[in-house]
Amino acid sequence: MILSCSHLSKSFGSKAVIADASFHIEDHEKAAIVGINGAGKSTLLKMITGELPADSGEAVLAKGKTLGYLAQHQDLTSSRTIFQELKKVKQPVIDMEERIRGLEQEMKGASGEELENLLALYSRLNHQFELENGYAWKSEITGVLKGLGFEEEEFEKPISTLSGGQKTRVFLGKLLLAKPDVIMLDEPTNHLDMESIAWLETYLLNYPGAVIIVAHDRYFLDRVVTKIIELDNGQATVFQGNYTAYSEKRAMLREAKMKAWLNQQQEIRHQEEVIAKLKSFNREKSIKRAESREKMLEKIERVEKPTEVNDEMAIRLEPNIISGNDVLTVRGLSKAFDSQPLFSDVNIDIKRGERVAIIGNNGTGKTTILKILNHLVEPDAGEIQLGSKVHIGYYDQEHQVLHMEKTLFDELQDTYPNMDNTQVRNILAAFLFTGDDVFKRIGDLSGGERGRVSLAKLMLSEANFLILDEPTNHLDITSKEILEDALIHYTGTVLYVSHDRYFINKTATRILDLKNQTLINYIGNYDYYLEKREVMEGLYIAPEQKTEDSAPSEVKLDWKAQKEEQARKRKRQNELKKTEDEIAALETRDGELDELLTKEEIYVDHQKVREINEEKETIAGRLMELYELWETLAGED
Repeated sequence: MILSCSHLSKSFGSKAVIADASFHIEDHEKAAIVGINGAGKSTLLKMITGELPADSGEAVLAKGKTLGYLAQHQDLTSSRTIFQELKKVKQPVIDMEERIRGLEQEMKGASGEELENLLALYSRLNHQFELENGYAWKSEITGVLKGLGFEEEEFEKPISTLSGGQKTRVFLGKLLLAKPDVIMLDEPTNHLDMESIAWLETYLLNYPGAVIIVAHDRYFLDRVVTKIIELDNGQATVFQGNYTAYSEKRAMLREAKMKAWLNQQQEIRHQEEVIAKLKSFNREKSIKRAESREKMLEKIERVEKPTEVNDEMAIRLEPNIISGNDVLTVRGLSKAFDSQPLFSDVNIDIKRGERVAIIGNNGTGKTTILKILNHLVEPDAGEIQLGSKVHIGYYDQEHQVLHMEKTLFDELQDTYPNMDNTQVRNILAAFLFTGDDVFKRIGDLSGGERGRVSLAKLMLSEANFLILDEPTNHLDITSKEILEDALIHYTGTVLYVSHDRYFINKTATRILDLKNQTLINYIGNYDYYLEKREVMEGLYIAPEQKTEDSAPSEVKLDWKAQKEEQARKRKRQNELKKTEDEIAALETRDGELDELLTKEEIYVDHQKVREINEEKETIAGRLMELYELWETLAGED
């Protein structure tokens, strides 16, 4: 055990954020702390580091072990460049290298015992230098910086000129290079693009120390962690496994708790009815029996009703007007800023019912495409055509559609005056605003809370084509799941930009990867994209290499091949399901016939026995055919 947290508690005023939380972290273990916004995840990390004193309990790091902590926001002030700042972490190794070079010079003029002592020191330092991978310190810094999304030409940028997100990445790089025994990361993926997140996943999976992560990136958690510590109403509960395993176990536990609560409530109601009935007889004996039952009822240890009901809330989106089949057609779209081209000659076709995700590295122009479609930015070239009866609903990261002076309740009711108070409260509750929360001013909300209000407004709009820019930013996991469920069941059309791979995997029917100034099309979700990316990028011809004849036809042919492949897979899956259903039905019937043969009125009737045996032979023959067919279908790619 490298870290032990025992009975940690923390209150702010009368509000208990953490209450008697206990868990431990083993050497080399990768764990995540999860919970809704405000559950106390960052508070818990700060208590472990000692930055925030606990009201009670303690966090104990094993003797001689080191701990590194990445907070969500880093105010890094330095006169150094990016490379120099990371080089500072390697200074002990650099000093050791200089000492080794100095010893080499000293040994040239030494002899006898002095030479032996210098050789012994030289050997010891060399061994230590190799253990600390001293010969590769430069390439290690370069690898970490590139992995975190810094281009080589940015290495000499002064820290003072960087944005808050870039400073956080620099601090993360320093932390990874320092290699503490325990790394604690608070939302490490917030300022990283997809490639950098994938790099960090691999780095942490191979990291020799223990890792504790607070993150809302479920795909990231699925890949990296093997333990989940859930914070709920101040209580800490430990689950073994990754995020998906935790989510399944949590749902089962909640279902069991809800069942126990409902059963007890039913029993309490029954006892109360019996007591009331006994009292109504108004006889001494019946009144005594009623009082006895009342005492028993008082002694019952009440099962607490599960409070986590947000995951059962569901929003159903149904556009009032159905659009035409062709929702969006874009031809030859191009845009450059300050002579720096973002994308050129981009073509997009979106059909009704599709959920299309645009992905790509930071700065490639994903948000710019959405702004062009919403007439917020003018393209340099290209044509945009909306289909028949298409009504756009737009969600932007800046939440410009909100009125800062209004309350949440007024914001929704003023926009949708036909909704009554209950309907307004219900939609706000679905986005985790309950009780007096609905009367908060929008100007007083956090960025994540404003995002939820914007989504709530969008979900109520009559739009049949939703355009969403990073809709899951600042949302906690429960809110993301609500949104996912809503989009999956949405009968309109969706185009969105996101770097949340779990969200993309659950909701996208198609992916457009903005790469090398154009879009590469993948007809599937994020897992499909990962499977086909290498092949597609290998086939893809960059815009500057295109010939007029070859490029469009190759891309169209590849799209057609993808569609045919997906159609083939769907057909095979349908045949497989049909075969399995028939096998199950025949096996059930065979069991029923065996049961009949054990009954006296049947086995004494020779005619019946012969008929049953003939049916069993027919079933056995058909089952042999089906088993062979199933093996063939299951074995196909």
